[in-house]
Amino acid sequence: MIRLDQLLTNLTIFETIGESKVVIQRIIFDSRKVEAGDCFVAVKGRQSDGHAFIGSALEKGASAVVCEQLPPELPSEGATFVRLADSAEALGQMAANFYGHPSQKLKLVGVTGTNGKTTTVTLLYQLFMALGYKTGLLSTVENRIGQRVYPAAYTTPDAVALNELLAEMVDAGCAYAFMEVSSHAVDQGRIAGLHFSGGVFTNLTHDHLDYHGSFKAYLQAKKRFFDDLPKSSFALVNIDDKNGNVMIQNTAASKYRYSLRVLTDFKAKIIENSLSGLHLELDRQEFFGRLIGEFNAYNLLAVYATARLLEADSLEVLTQLSRLRSAEGRFDYIVDSKKSIIGIVDYAHTPDALLKVLTTIRQLRKGEEQIITVVGCGGDRDKDKRPVMARIACDNSTQFILTSDNPRTEVPDTIIDDMEEGLSEDCRTKSLRITDRRQAIRTACRLARQGDIILVAGKGHEKYQEINGQRHPFDDKEELAKGLGLDG
Repeated sequence: MIRLDQLLTNLTIFETIGESKVVIQRIIFDSRKVEAGDCFVAVKGRQSDGHAFIGSALEKGASAVVCEQLPPELPSEGATFVRLADSAEALGQMAANFYGHPSQKLKLVGVTGTNGKTTTVTLLYQLFMALGYKTGLLSTVENRIGQRVYPAAYTTPDAVALNELLAEMVDAGCAYAFMEVSSHAVDQGRIAGLHFSGGVFTNLTHDHLDYHGSFKAYLQAKKRFFDDLPKSSFALVNIDDKNGNVMIQNTAASKYRYSLRVLTDFKAKIIENSLSGLHLELDRQEFFGRLIGEFNAYNLLAVYATARLLEADSLEVLTQLSRLRSAEGRFDYIVDSKKSIIGIVDYAHTPDALLKVLTTIRQLRKGEEQIITVVGCGGDRDKDKRPVMARIACDNSTQFILTSDNPRTEVPDTIIDDMEEGLSEDCRTKSLRITDRRQAIRTACRLARQGDIILVAGKGHEKYQEINGQRHPFDDKEELAKGLGLDG
């Protein structure tokens, strides 16, 4: 519990109507969950406006309402009304106040970018646990407090859930926490009120334009994360991506850069890349790791640099990093030892990510093995990338199958139609169209010959397929194992 005036600390208030010292039980921004004694925050969303549900929140006993616009008629008694400029940003600050600013009581590092966020934060979590620190993780795949696992519904939780998780981490004795920071979270104010000890930028490519409207708006959302970092923190960026230096143009944080291409603060060079892992020269030291591919060389370099900026010992970091594996569903592979067929599951759901994983597979080929790719695109998402994804699959595969991903509310065949628009006549001769994802994976397995490589792209760690608003159990790796006859 907390008093309303304490809950509103550090916020600019335009107007308060009612008792400012009323005791608040919880902060709620979904009117359906309001109970007596709660503070309802009316947030304007893309699908609905919380201001339309103020009446419902009052009927359920809300003690206070925080909003941008007061309702036309105010009740003569009862709830206190607080008007301010941005209720979404206010929600983050209020959540931080409610839970006692947990992000200031541990070292919180945020990782943002189009690709590599999950692998980077997962490796950081694993590394600092291995170094002997109790550590928190906030990722697309899962949330963790030490060894305890909590399911993850979004890349970045809402502001209230986020602060609650961070408070639990503090209570559990966590010294560090590593979290993915999505562009949606920045734009929607979900990270408002948090204190970051550091921020990391991986890369920026075509994604989420269905939400942001333009690449520039997408870039600005990512950049805002660095713009808001305090002077006491560090900003670490990949300068092999042309947007790396853009991210840190206006930050007050200490600036650091990493690269595989040029000499900078943190540098790595690939000596060998094979199915057994990466051999790198990392920060002028030799390193052997289990992860595969150039994209993972970037992830490992980002993790190493972050650990060093957090003052971890270089030799200890390299020793522990060499033992770590990637996040689930990120270049996650199985081998049919009888036929030497390699099956790979990867979350690649953007053109850049798909190109990177297919490029890595091509580099790992020893001869003329076939690369058979199974790929789809999500429904209710950026349509522009659909033909591009299909063309990348064509250009980098021996054969490929277009199939369903998470169609959500769209008709799966319509999505595949959009993908096929990117295909030339030559591409079509080596493509198949199989709407049922399970059947598509089984077909890829039947097409594979001795030594071939199968890539199932797009869903990675997900254990479901979302169709018409319902999530049905589905696991790409499990289906791939069944198709290869490795399920027992």
